[in-house]
Amino acid sequence: MAEEMELMTETQQDAYRSLVQLDGGRAADVAALGALSHAQAAAALQALLEAGLAVVEPGPDPVFRPLPPEVALGASLLRRQEALERGRRIMTDLHEQYRAASRQRSEQVAELVVGAEPLRRRLRQVQDLAGGELLWFCRANPVALASGENTAEFDALARGVVSRAVYEREPLLAPGVLDNVAEGIRRGQVARATQSLPVRMLIADRTTAVLSLIREPGDAPGPRAAVINNGELLHALVDLFDGHWETAVPIRVTGGGTDHPEGPAEAELYVLSLVVGGVPDKAIASQLGVSRRTVQRRLDRLMALAGVDTRAGLAYQAARRGWL
Repeated sequence: MAEEMELMTETQQDAYRSLVQLDGGRAADVAALGALSHAQAAAALQALLEAGLAVVEPGPDPVFRPLPPEVALGASLLRRQEALERGRRIMTDLHEQYRAASRQRSEQVAELVVGAEPLRRRLRQVQDLAGGELLWFCRANPVALASGENTAEFDALARGVVSRAVYEREPLLAPGVLDNVAEGIRRGQVARATQSLPVRMLIADRTTAVLSLIREPGDAPGPRAAVINNGELLHALVDLFDGHWETAVPIRVTGGGTDHPEGPAEAELYVLSLVVGGVPDKAIASQLGVSRRTVQRRLDRLMALAGVDTRAGLAYQAARRGWL
């Protein structure tokens, strides 16, 4: 495009200046004065001739003479100015169409999805299209994808998508859920726990949110969700996730690494993350297949390492020492 907008190339300008200085000349004269090769000078003179900036006296070694530039270049500039004006008008028209379409899209705040299977398909589609990040609020009694069923998240993790999940305390008490959470963490999910969450939702790339809706009397049967792609509501949901993420407690899992006698063991830190996240000892013992006494022993050792005698003090020291 830059070449198309040039009226004359630098070589042609040099050739024209040489012609003006010589008051006419042959290709060899122009080449010598303009420090050009003979081929460059000949090509430039031919271009000047075709552009109406020179005339030629025929002969075995033709002589070129310059013409005033106003006529040839002025007409070309005028044509280009008219083309630019047409381009501006087209751009203005297209911009107005774009703004109108954007306004129409912005008015469509949410898409309603009704029914378990349509919602499962939509959740999988949103995860499959995610390119950078998945954010989850996981509450009890999932309405579409039960714990352990969401293979689309594993696919996203495998291709490099970051997945962060905040788990409500209640679903962590259900049989098998902690095992599923641990499996997700081992595959790359970053998980945290909190006492309660206000909504159940998924946010993909901070541009699309799937928000579970409460059924009202008279609604069609089955779960309902809103898919939100823009607007202040989407920004508010992203802020809501970020706020809960900051205050939630990281969930640790045992990775089979070597424990150091002088520091916390992986199994102990796993128990600690669940306790701080609000999971009762009995539920932890049941999930891990150990006794409540074993859970208490692990916490007692952590309190001894931290130099405290209460769980509140242990939670404070764990945060201070970076154990969680």
